[in-house]
Amino acid sequence: MVAVAKKEEVSNGGPIHESLEYEPSGCLEVFLTRIGGSTDDFFKRNRSAIKTISLFILNGLVIGFFFASLYYWINNGSPQLELCDGFGSLIAFLGIIYFFLIYFLIVKRFFGEWFERVVWTKVENFAESLWKFVILRFLVCAGILVMIIGFLVWDTRDASHRLMSLLGVTFLLLFGFMFSKYPGRVRWRTVGVGLLIQFLFGLLFIRWDTGRYALQCFSEKVATFLSYGIEGAAFVFGDLLVRNEGVFAFSTLPIIFFFSMLVEVLFFWGALQWFVLTLGRLLQAATTTTVCESVIAIGNTFLGMTESILLVKPYLSILTPSELHLIMSSGYATVSGTILAAYIGFGAEPAHLVTASVMSAPAAIAYSKLLMPETRRSLTSVDNIQDIDKQDQSALSAATRGATNGIALVLNIVANLVAFVSFIAFLNGVLSYCGGMLGNPDLDLEWILGKIFIPMCWMMGVPWEECELVGSLIGLKTVINEFVAYQRMGEMKRDGLLSPRAELIATYSLCGFTNPSSAGILIGAISAMAPNQRETLSSLAIRAFFAGCGICFLNACIAGVLMPEGSFG
Repeated sequence: MVAVAKKEEVSNGGPIHESLEYEPSGCLEVFLTRIGGSTDDFFKRNRSAIKTISLFILNGLVIGFFFASLYYWINNGSPQLELCDGFGSLIAFLGIIYFFLIYFLIVKRFFGEWFERVVWTKVENFAESLWKFVILRFLVCAGILVMIIGFLVWDTRDASHRLMSLLGVTFLLLFGFMFSKYPGRVRWRTVGVGLLIQFLFGLLFIRWDTGRYALQCFSEKVATFLSYGIEGAAFVFGDLLVRNEGVFAFSTLPIIFFFSMLVEVLFFWGALQWFVLTLGRLLQAATTTTVCESVIAIGNTFLGMTESILLVKPYLSILTPSELHLIMSSGYATVSGTILAAYIGFGAEPAHLVTASVMSAPAAIAYSKLLMPETRRSLTSVDNIQDIDKQDQSALSAATRGATNGIALVLNIVANLVAFVSFIAFLNGVLSYCGGMLGNPDLDLEWILGKIFIPMCWMMGVPWEECELVGSLIGLKTVINEFVAYQRMGEMKRDGLLSPRAELIATYSLCGFTNPSSAGILIGAISAMAPNQRETLSSLAIRAFFAGCGICFLNACIAGVLMPEGSFG
């Protein structure tokens, strides 16, 4: 056997090694070498055909599995088909998968360019040209407003006190405009369309039982998927810390490693870019938001703050202050699907928790852009967003890098969490000392905020005699966290202290991460992924925190208007 030395430079700027080229000798070695080379050439020449055959085989296996499941369900399953469980969930899942396969392999491939050129572009340009006419804009806005007012008058004809919640909507919008960073730069189309979508979501998911059921089903599936991250955490840290005690650092934060890995793999495959651009284009057409703003608003519906920002991680370093403000506000105004079970265990109604998160998406766009309008040219709009270069050569490499990137993210979250919680404890200690000097040693931020929020609770539609109770819940959520607030609400509910209407409004107003601990988590997470934005984040923190509170209160007001008496629960 003859060996020939040849210098070869390893990719990625690595060292120069000598590679040895061998010339096979012997009948068996020559035969095996030729077979290997022929097989390799065969797969390279017929790659397209092999891919097609593989897809047909996989499709046949899936269809076979479907009919086998159908046969089993007919003979042994429940006579009622549930779309969220069992065979019904299989139908829904395969329906979604085949819808996208047909779209990408047939519709988009053969008709996509024609639809883009002949239909979508012309409709978009026509709508934009019509919107330039002031009279037409006025007529459209006035018509929508008249229809909403007419519906509310008809819907509340026997319960006019529900209209009280509209006072809260008015106050929150005036408050947002008064304290807007640039009130003269507010894009009222974005604010108005966001509020309109929020109202429509309320009708769809509060008043329509089927819509609420479908939304809750989807949220449960997302939460179930993310909960698989707990399996890895339990393997590393043990069941005692993860499952039995539920320590936050060991049971919740490790999910970030799992989701970060998934995001990097999806980015490598190109699926994440398609998801970002598709949602960005749809929402930009309606609300004039950018790609990242649209994706964050949608992603926060079912994901937590840290998981959702991973969806736009490649673009965080180039976002404008207004875009960062919306990301933070949206994160504060929603809750993670992974911890809904905890709130439900405290007595909160699951359907309304999920509905509150969905309504927060358009509300976040509207209220955030009211408080912090855009004043710079964004680099992440659909028209000018740049492709991000892939850093990996394989899906396995992307998965490994995504998991390890979570280390810095988790450490930043832990550090900020410890600092913020400690600072709040210090403030409460100072207030307790000062209150003790005046004969009130129980004075703390919770008590103060509970009193401050009484007028806001009344404007949201809470009966006056219960405003202090609901205000104390909001104070608990703002100073400590929503876990403690929902736990206390469950106790009030069991003791009969809250009426159905007060419970409804409290459920929606507490459904958010607006507390100092979450502020530390969010700032730490974004700073770890985009260190150049640290100063901007610090300057936006307080404004975004108030925006998050306002978004939750807007949801509560809309729910208070739409929910009929006796329908809560």
